[in-house]
Amino acid sequence: MEGTTTNVQGSEREAVLSVRGLTVGFGSKVVLDNLDLDIYRGEILGFVGASGAGKSVLMRTVLRLLPRRSGSIQILGADYDAVGERDRMDLDTRLGVLFQHGALFSALTVKENIQLPMREYLDLPKWLMDELAYLKLDLVGLDPDAADKYPSELSGGMIKRAALARALALDPDLVFLDEPTSGLDPIGAAEFDELIARLRDTLGLTVYMVTHDLDSLFSVCDRIAVLGQKRVLVEGSLDDMLACDDPWVKSYFRGKRARSIPRPGNPAASGKVTD
Repeated sequence: MEGTTTNVQGSEREAVLSVRGLTVGFGSKVVLDNLDLDIYRGEILGFVGASGAGKSVLMRTVLRLLPRRSGSIQILGADYDAVGERDRMDLDTRLGVLFQHGALFSALTVKENIQLPMREYLDLPKWLMDELAYLKLDLVGLDPDAADKYPSELSGGMIKRAALARALALDPDLVFLDEPTSGLDPIGAAEFDELIARLRDTLGLTVYMVTHDLDSLFSVCDRIAVLGQKRVLVEGSLDDMLACDDPWVKSYFRGKRARSIPRPGNPAASGKVTD
């Protein structure tokens, strides 16, 4: 049974990712120290922090791409290190990942990139994998003719969408997005934010989104967590961020670049903020 946490209103939320006491380091350098974090079913969590704070290290450690020195990580109610091989494979199929620059294989077409997880974990006939690939393209808003193109033939926005289609290939429960709007123009970034929110609502996804985009944090994230001093400094709503007295959090959410974020009770404020 997956873990639950009771909030201040007394209602229970189901934690699909639960990190406790996580410590990660390289040589003598400790990057994360005794870090705790929960992500709840159906939410979009925006994860932010200063450059070099360890955001990508945390995500890669959760995905078992980097080792940890101590701590526990439960995904969908299971400790990956404690389950058998079959259960590990089942957990793998329930996770989707979009890396910052898409990480598409340049020698493969878009369709072949999307089908990679299917080939690794499933035993499906080619016609069915083709049909599923076209379905995923449609989900992320790409035309069918994108299927036979190579990554070098795609725009930046199309690469992001193709990579997202691959992340959705196995119908995951939890999706990790690393800077999904980086490199996109304001219109493209806003459209990608809308896509993420729509997919969360229609597919019932839980989304862990590492981002620097303040507008994304305001428009699509249900909750925000800030990484600093090797741990989670603060987590909660945008109002919680604005009320936090930590110097970096104050500078990030109340600094000059944050002034154009629309806020409740201030409809006149508007504008896209990008890095």
